[in-house]
Amino acid sequence: MVQNIKKEGKYSYLEVGEGTPVIILHGLMGGLSNFNDVSRYFSTKGYRIIAPELPIYKKPLLRTNVKSFAKYLDQFIRYKELDKVILLGNSLGGHIGLLHAKMFPEHVRALVITGSSGLYESAMGDGYPKRGNYEFIKKKSEDVFYDPKVATKEIVDEVYATVNDRSKLIKTLAIAKSAIRHNMAKDLPGMHVPTCIIWGKNDTVTPPNVAEEFHTLLPDSDLYWIDKCGHAPMMEHPAEFNRLLEEWLNKRNI
Repeated sequence: MVQNIKKEGKYSYLEVGEGTPVIILHGLMGGLSNFNDVSRYFSTKGYRIIAPELPIYKKPLLRTNVKSFAKYLDQFIRYKELDKVILLGNSLGGHIGLLHAKMFPEHVRALVITGSSGLYESAMGDGYPKRGNYEFIKKKSEDVFYDPKVATKEIVDEVYATVNDRSKLIKTLAIAKSAIRHNMAKDLPGMHVPTCIIWGKNDTVTPPNVAEEFHTLLPDSDLYWIDKCGHAPMMEHPAEFNRLLEEWLNKRNI
């Protein structure tokens, strides 16, 4: 997919396709390109894919938290004059989607979460700040996937640059702490939005029992597993991810 990022006011985003709006929410260390295969596929299936760049490193430190990003998402949805959106989030993006659905349920038609934080206490991984140690960062990046080869040099370089930028590192840690503090276990039973949970069976960042807990706590959820798959199923097994999601959307008539 051509990375034509639109810049309008304070928003930067990708948009492709026409139909039911799907808002893609990337993770803390992930960019919009992580969802290229998903965007390419569903934009030809009657869905309007919109992927905003979350201002993870642009907000003041005191507003670098999950709730602030959920509000930012609400502002973006209003700016785009959208109604009844599907939110699709990986990792931190899933957490932002969940919190947004709790705060603004009238906007959300359905939720799709994969490797989401929001329940698990070390959802962001620990021990990141070994600044300057490229091999450590490479190993950490590879651990996110079942197949370490998915962590390309480009991905490792990006993470390395982030943790070696002092301002970005401080904000990365602030968001990670905010995600741990903002545990949603008590909120989920009251959320009745249809939710599709797609999880890697070999996810070591948010292990399989996290997916099972989401499934137990969310009243209207379906859980799908992808084998030989880590924390980012839409990158590691995009065809299987797309198949499962399409099956669920059809089943739910969404």
